[in-house]
Amino acid sequence: MSWIDPSARHPASAKNIRVDGRRLRSERTKQLIVEAYLALIRENPQTPVPTAAEIAERAGYSVRSIFERFPDLHTLRVAAADYALAHAAALAPARDVDGDRATRIRSHVETRAGTCERGLSLWRAMLFNIDENDELKMRMKVARDRTIERMELMYRPELTSLAEAERRNVLIALEAITDIESWARVRDMHGLSFAEGCAAWIAAIDRLLPATPEGGARA
Repeated sequence: MSWIDPSARHPASAKNIRVDGRRLRSERTKQLIVEAYLALIRENPQTPVPTAAEIAERAGYSVRSIFERFPDLHTLRVAAADYALAHAAALAPARDVDGDRATRIRSHVETRAGTCERGLSLWRAMLFNIDENDELKMRMKVARDRTIERMELMYRPELTSLAEAERRNVLIALEAITDIESWARVRDMHGLSFAEGCAAWIAAIDRLLPATPEGGARA
């Protein structure tokens, strides 16, 4: 009995497989272009927007391939922001949420500092000509909102003891302390190591937070 390709019996299925394969290859190409863009801005932070030719060379594709998938470099920056936000969320899950005060502060600071260390170049690239791109403004807001949500989770015992206005003010101060540009100043301007920078943030947060309520696992 001769073997018959199953797709010959189902030509529509074979066509769908070919279309899906092309789509997967196109998505993979888009990812490699985004990763090339991110690699370039990490290596050259003084050049927040690499040229299409530089991105194409790094990704191993033609300039035409880039613009077949991204209408312009602003769109590529937005895609890179989405990719980096998703990557950061995957690499930095909340840990030690039920720990004692010292454990929660240290866990939050080390996680947040790691995110800042990895993301500073992209953040500065996003700031470049930010007024021209509402989509990037939205991504920056998402990043800041996630930072505040994480602090509300990690410091819930202390924050719930405050009146609403005071709680808001403490969160504003905490966000300022752990802002990504604050981390850049800690590392670049003051020359602290990663561990020293974390220690400085831990001390500042511990002073700013109200006393932890007595009783319970988080006291």
